[in-house]
Amino acid sequence: MCCGLAALLGILVHVSVTDQTVGEARDHALDRLAETTEAFEAGDRLPPGAGVDLAGLPAELRTLAAGGQRGTMVGTGDPYPTMWAAGPVSGGRTLAVRVDYAQGVRTIEGLDRAILGSSALAIGVTLLVGAFAVTRVTRRLHSTAQVARRISAGDLDARVGDPRAGGTPIEGARAGGTSTRGRAGPQDEVAAVAGALDTMASSLQNKLLSEQRFTADVAHELRTPLTGLHAAAELLPPGRPTELVRDRVAALRTLTEDLLEISRLDARSERAEVDAVRLGAVAERVVRAADSGTGLRTEVRVVRDAVVETDQRRLERVLGNLVANAHRHGRGPVTLTVDGGVITVRDHGDGYPEYLLGHGPQRFRTEGGARGHGLGLTIAVGQAGVLGARLVFANGVGGGAVAVLTLAGS
Repeated sequence: MCCGLAALLGILVHVSVTDQTVGEARDHALDRLAETTEAFEAGDRLPPGAGVDLAGLPAELRTLAAGGQRGTMVGTGDPYPTMWAAGPVSGGRTLAVRVDYAQGVRTIEGLDRAILGSSALAIGVTLLVGAFAVTRVTRRLHSTAQVARRISAGDLDARVGDPRAGGTPIEGARAGGTSTRGRAGPQDEVAAVAGALDTMASSLQNKLLSEQRFTADVAHELRTPLTGLHAAAELLPPGRPTELVRDRVAALRTLTEDLLEISRLDARSERAEVDAVRLGAVAERVVRAADSGTGLRTEVRVVRDAVVETDQRRLERVLGNLVANAHRHGRGPVTLTVDGGVITVRDHGDGYPEYLLGHGPQRFRTEGGARGHGLGLTIAVGQAGVLGARLVFANGVGGGAVAVLTLAGS
């Protein structure tokens, strides 16, 4: 719009000044023609630049004068800019005068140069200012979008922290405190969006922290009575009812321990104890523990063994949960493959459900009447995060669920 306005103003000034300059030159030429006509009729000597049927007179102007009219015209074939004026005289001849028009042409050319220079300067300054202003806005919007993506990925500590978003609450996830950012300046639309995003993230973080604390408190409260219940169940006389009670108590204890582990993972208080681990040996140990006493069989394939720096206990926890999930929700044969730092667990069942492939494991959600609480894969993902590993779920081409664990540095 600024460039268009500058061009329009330049054109208007050019047309106006050109009309004025040409008009003044024409008036001067007509005045000279009137003076020359009086001198011609009085028989006086004609002034320089005037004469009858002068050479170089434009044909259009000669025709106009022959028709009994007076007129003016800028010459085109003259060695220098000339304004011609002509009119009829006795005998069907044409009386003409020519006036130097070079000054008018120089005036118009100088004006055009000034218009072009000022327009270019104005457009350049406008573009620079506009680019600077737009770049600042787009940079802030890009930063806000990046923070929104980080929050969507689970980083609830991410904040935009726009200094113009005055009065935005910034709430600490770890300390649980709340502080208010003072107003540093007038708030614009981008700052309003950034402030709303920070407020939403703080609110969502507080709600999740409240739920995590509730889960941890419930698990801790259940732990003590379950310990006593387990001890009491061991004192019951042998029999089928006793076996049922012991089985349910064991299931409750396992669920409570899983909830406690998830609460620690949510609090990000877990730290890996790194040591050199041979993956082939770990895979064999995990499979033996998973298949022992269950009648299940898991095949171990070591394509390429490797020694990696990782936490062996957490790695065994991840692989054990993946193998148990494959047996519980899939069908055999179940294979655990070690290929360098990449470990794959595959079954040949119906595969993972769509919600899990799209959004990852969800607690206490299973489909198709499957047994379990949906916590095994959730814990596997959390422990993989502590290890700095990447756990990906997919469905195999020929059917079955495929879980691929890629350890850090692989």
